[in-house]
Amino acid sequence: MDDGLSILLPYQRAWIADCAQVKVAEKSRRVGLTWTEAADRALGAAIAGRGGMDAWYIGYNKDMALEFIATAAAWARRFDKAARAIEEIAVSDESRDILAFRIRFASGHKIVALSSRPSNLRGKQGCAVIDEAAFHDDLPGLLKAALAFTMWGGKVRVISTHNGAGNAFNQMIGEIRAGRLPYSLHRVTLDDALRQGLYRKICETLGREWSREAEAAWRKEIFELYADNSDEELMCIPRASSGTFLSALAIEARMREGIPVLRWSAPDEFAARADEPRRSETAAWCEDYLAPALRSLDSSLATCFGEDFGRSADLTVIWVMQIARDLTRRTALVVELRNLPFRQQEQILFYVADRLPRLIAGAMDARGNGQYLAETAADRYGARIAQVMLSPEWYRENMPRYKAAFEDGAIELPRDADILADHRAIVVEQGIAKVGEARARGADGMPRHGDSAIAAALAFAASRMETAEIAYTPVKSAGAIRFGEGAW
Repeated sequence: MDDGLSILLPYQRAWIADCAQVKVAEKSRRVGLTWTEAADRALGAAIAGRGGMDAWYIGYNKDMALEFIATAAAWARRFDKAARAIEEIAVSDESRDILAFRIRFASGHKIVALSSRPSNLRGKQGCAVIDEAAFHDDLPGLLKAALAFTMWGGKVRVISTHNGAGNAFNQMIGEIRAGRLPYSLHRVTLDDALRQGLYRKICETLGREWSREAEAAWRKEIFELYADNSDEELMCIPRASSGTFLSALAIEARMREGIPVLRWSAPDEFAARADEPRRSETAAWCEDYLAPALRSLDSSLATCFGEDFGRSADLTVIWVMQIARDLTRRTALVVELRNLPFRQQEQILFYVADRLPRLIAGAMDARGNGQYLAETAADRYGARIAQVMLSPEWYRENMPRYKAAFEDGAIELPRDADILADHRAIVVEQGIAKVGEARARGADGMPRHGDSAIAAALAFAASRMETAEIAYTPVKSAGAIRFGEGAW
């Protein structure tokens, strides 16, 4: 029997399947998420007893209220057909129970459209739906009133297109991504919807023949129609969302003296030497510089690391972080390597990681040539190593939490001019924080490209990974393991 929901697309089904008390959607125009929510509210109101609940819909104008009630009524009729097959009814008397701003269900529950005054939600229970939240005059007030629903098992649904980077809706999205608000977050761009069948559904509804060429032409037409507003209206990128990610003051406030930053820049001829002399010189450098720093780590604290890979133009940076008892992420050691062959990078990484007390996780840059080092580390240390393909999605999900650590005083960095400059190189472009294209000169006159900032962000991400601490004893016999053996 068709329950009426089989026509939903995957992202619409995912929205209904999410039973979080508070869930939020940032979305493109016209992808049918409000339509989907109307289905969920009609279904919830049709259920008798404690399994169902009233719904209170708040749009920012009268036309939205009328449209939501009409859509919910259409869903109620659809559910009614399914319900009657098992001798139940959703709506007793359509002419009496479906009105302009209210639907009464046979269950005793109702769906009501309200104006956007926060006081309208006071004293009510059920599910509050705040539609196009970014366009309400007092979204914080509405949320404050709506969240009271959750105290007695109610729910809150917030749905909107963006309306500027400084808008309260976008600020709430940032707080969710930073982990400060425990809400469920959904994101549906127009391209997401198209990949999941939106245009096919449009063609089916309008009686058109679908083709890839027709879909591409339709997408092009929509983007041209929205012109300069297309990023915000269709791709969930709020306007004026470009600029500096962290201020110098915010970074310097989290910097501490005495955290070792160890740097090794190999001459060009180093790579041309035979394998054994390179290994010996690297081992000597590790014993002279890394060993004292590693011995000073607090053995009682959980440790993690991040690694950003570079070979010649960029640095490889290994960023070691320990989690203090108050959950502050304290940088314990930073290692910067320039112009080192792959095998010696592996040798140094393993020297460090083998000696980290209570190693819980590592997050490693697995793009390009970095994939080899990340893969060999995963072979050695198991599931504790995340092989990260740095992408817009990774930055979107992880950088807000990294910024929040600075704002909350939950992170400590070395007091170092180059590390400050690398963090200042992170910019917000189209709503995503990442290292910009510009390169800078470090204190040694050599080029830098934000490498230490990315390693630090990876270490912070590793500190939040859900991994189990594993006790192990590394094999130290040179005869048993040769660095990179069989890989090159």
